[in-house]
Amino acid sequence: MALSCGIVGLPNVGKSTIFNALTRSAQALAANYPFATIEPNIGEVPVPDERLTVLQRLLDSERVVPATVRFVDIAGLVRGASSGQGLGNAFLSHIREVDAIAMVVRCFEDDNVTHVEGGPDAARDIEIVGIEMALADLATLRKRLEKIEREARANPKLRPKVEAAKNLIAGLEQNVPARTFALGTPEAEVAAESFLLTAKPLLYVANIDEAQIGHPGPLVRRVGDIASAEGGRTVTICGKVEAELAGLSPEEAQEFCREIGIDRSGLADLIVAAYDLLGLMTFLTAGEKEARAWTITRGSKAPQAAGKIHSDIERGFIRAEIVSYDDYVKYATMDALRTAGRVRSEGKEYVMREGDVVNFRFSV
Repeated sequence: MALSCGIVGLPNVGKSTIFNALTRSAQALAANYPFATIEPNIGEVPVPDERLTVLQRLLDSERVVPATVRFVDIAGLVRGASSGQGLGNAFLSHIREVDAIAMVVRCFEDDNVTHVEGGPDAARDIEIVGIEMALADLATLRKRLEKIEREARANPKLRPKVEAAKNLIAGLEQNVPARTFALGTPEAEVAAESFLLTAKPLLYVANIDEAQIGHPGPLVRRVGDIASAEGGRTVTICGKVEAELAGLSPEEAQEFCREIGIDRSGLADLIVAAYDLLGLMTFLTAGEKEARAWTITRGSKAPQAAGKIHSDIERGFIRAEIVSYDDYVKYATMDALRTAGRVRSEGKEYVMREGDVVNFRFSV
């Protein structure tokens, strides 16, 4: 299964509107009442990458194939979700199935759009979602701690896991998410083994109204402050405008952006941020048939990357001929690149870099 980013938040904050704009569809019901989304909606979204257009032009490729990222529109939650309020149990189980979280926070006032808490308050709304996920994780960890303690009595080497679970519980009781424990620590290991909700990477999506385009208000700044304090990031978009842009042709969308004073759709920033949040990166291949972006996880070695194209290429991997994208743009042809000594030959231990343009050599 492809890695996926879940779109979460309170009801009526714009999750489904943003999802529909991302996927250029109307498959998610966007309505002015809580729980318009019950079953999660799933969509594959192309990752914006101007490098493909450049390579297509240089090589006269017949088509462009971008990388994609999977988004999941998940039901909203309310206070008490961890104890089954609203669609709480369904919401939490659906979050457990995604790999990262994009939390949509409503940052606009609108009397015509109901807010389950009476009105938007960025800090409070973020806290509600965070607390409900933390409470669900506490229930999971307390059960797991009992099991680990039993196992540790028979195997003293497991004592560090007991202490790690206790540290996680102490943190969650103070609404400190499991993701704050550094990778490689016993706490991070126990969190991963326990599939904790708060261990998942998270970014905030501040959903604004048209009046705030170019002039974000105090609610957006509050979201940014919270993200900065956590070492995270925020993407600001206007869901309403994005929904309108999604229904236009590229030319019409460009003209509309000029009219309202923005350079491009904010969804591009959200897609790229989600791609990065999932720990993904891109390598490129280019030829007469296609210019294509391939998705791999950061830290992948050359044979693993080759396997994304075809398992036979990974099995018969000999070497990877690699050119940096910037060099490709500078020299334009493989002959010029070889003459300039800019084509590298890399073996099985080579760790792929973002934007590598690759030709794999392999035996059949």
